[in-house]
Amino acid sequence: MSPTTLSAGPDHGHVTFLGAGPGDPGLLTLRAVEALANADVLVAEHDVLDVVRAHARPGVAVLDTDTGPPSPVAAAPSASSAATSADTFSGTGTPQLTVVDGASTTVGAPAVRDAAHLVMEAARGGKRVVRAVSGDPGLDTYATGEMLACAAAGVPFEVVPGVAAAVGVPAYAGVPLRDAQGADVRFVDARTASERCWTEVGASDGTVVVSATLETVAAAAGELVAAGRKPDTPLTVTVAGTTTRQRTWTATLGTIAQVLKQAKVLPSPEGGRPVIAVVGERSAAAQRDQLSWFESKPLFGWRVLVPRTKEQAASLSDQLRSYGAVPHEVPTIAVEPPRTPQQMERAVKGLVTGRYEWIAFTSVNAVKAVREKFEEYGLDARAFAGIKVAAVGEQTARALVAFGVKPDLVPSGEQSAAGLLEDWPPYDPVFDPIDRVFLPRADIATETLVAGLIELGWEVDDVTAYRTVRASPPPAETREAIKGGGFDAVLFTSSSTVRNLVGIAGKPHNVTVIACIGPATAKTAEEHGLRVDVMAPEPSVHKLAEALADFGLRRRAAALEAGDPVTRPSERRPGARRRRNTT
Repeated sequence: MSPTTLSAGPDHGHVTFLGAGPGDPGLLTLRAVEALANADVLVAEHDVLDVVRAHARPGVAVLDTDTGPPSPVAAAPSASSAATSADTFSGTGTPQLTVVDGASTTVGAPAVRDAAHLVMEAARGGKRVVRAVSGDPGLDTYATGEMLACAAAGVPFEVVPGVAAAVGVPAYAGVPLRDAQGADVRFVDARTASERCWTEVGASDGTVVVSATLETVAAAAGELVAAGRKPDTPLTVTVAGTTTRQRTWTATLGTIAQVLKQAKVLPSPEGGRPVIAVVGERSAAAQRDQLSWFESKPLFGWRVLVPRTKEQAASLSDQLRSYGAVPHEVPTIAVEPPRTPQQMERAVKGLVTGRYEWIAFTSVNAVKAVREKFEEYGLDARAFAGIKVAAVGEQTARALVAFGVKPDLVPSGEQSAAGLLEDWPPYDPVFDPIDRVFLPRADIATETLVAGLIELGWEVDDVTAYRTVRASPPPAETREAIKGGGFDAVLFTSSSTVRNLVGIAGKPHNVTVIACIGPATAKTAEEHGLRVDVMAPEPSVHKLAEALADFGLRRRAAALEAGDPVTRPSERRPGARRRRNTT
């Protein structure tokens, strides 16, 4: 039964055992997203919560079975902003349960019981419970036990399969498990494997997928050699698979211990770090240079600072993630209402009474300001009937569509005021009954659009819809990363983002790649003592991201051609090697 059709009531709860996959939030199935969106209670270990939390609805009760008290989700962010680098490992702690009705009411108390009892307690209360586990529920011993407990107690449940780590991680590492000859594939969990198990897989000539830890994988290789596998059998070992901290080593059963030692992989203070090792002549380990699609992305693992809010940076951050980067949004400006709201109030009333032929939106914030004023007056998108609507770019257009308004004009070329003017029709008294344009903008907006519209014959009501002020400083950890070289790149989308970021957080470290949207922004960056490494070929945030990806691709190619290891810019800073090798 689908969780969307289940009628949850006092005597009729339901549990969904859900596979969250090996770490990449993008591997969640459509059914998993559906179940999460309808859950009343979400139960998972901490690392799994990082993967699934973005799809939970506001007000869901979150139970972290590792550490700390749970908390309701205040607002679920978009899936595109979920952290691709969700690869923390489980700790210890006492499970606690919080049952939430609405966004703020909390009922319940800490419960020193296993997860199965907590899950059933919520289900008996008529709740839709999602029990999320890493990988696939069918391969999780604890999940199986919890299913049996539900069955014994008469609690209805269903299973939503997930991508198992033993299958997903090799795929991301560029290591196919089968070839054209259809080699046999065996799966071994080194933590529970018996001597008989090692003997059986050691005697076969098929591919062996071993779940182990970085600290024990060499011992597992020794078990296979002792069981009959040749020491020169190819082997790949992948840690943090499917995340942007993924790292893969290629060796043989006989050399893996030395390879890891040379790589200076030190014991983890938190305990064993899970790895997937693929062993076998037919495992395509020798073809990784051609098949390693994930780790060879142009910005793989790069921490990129985006000086915008999460809402403003949504599409840009998605684009950066497609290149393998980990975007980190830091707002450099804050938006406040105009000091004198009367001008905006008159313009909105004029919009309703037919004063304007056009309204032009040059930012998402302008859409938000008008929408808020509409809501204040009890208006909705129907008030735009008969008025032509223009949007400066795709992101602004999306904000309008979310408001219920489909723009009539979006630039066909450059997404800027200049691009909008290129497509804007001149005023024609025969076809245009009204000659006036409503332009709600920021207090610091340039005059390019106003001057261009006047030149085309239009009258313009240039109205301050909102003010932009410098944002508050980011957390101390972020400021230290900016100044200390913890970021690999920063994208500057305007001169004001340069000035404001330096003002609230300090100047980026000299190892950080500086990317600017255009000459004016680059000049401001240089005036602040920054070396500009990348400039967009045209003033577009998406072209800027493309230019940074091209830079990363060239940098990677140069390292490979020189026979050097492929590293990120932040790994060149003093002390970075020592810190990197202990993680």
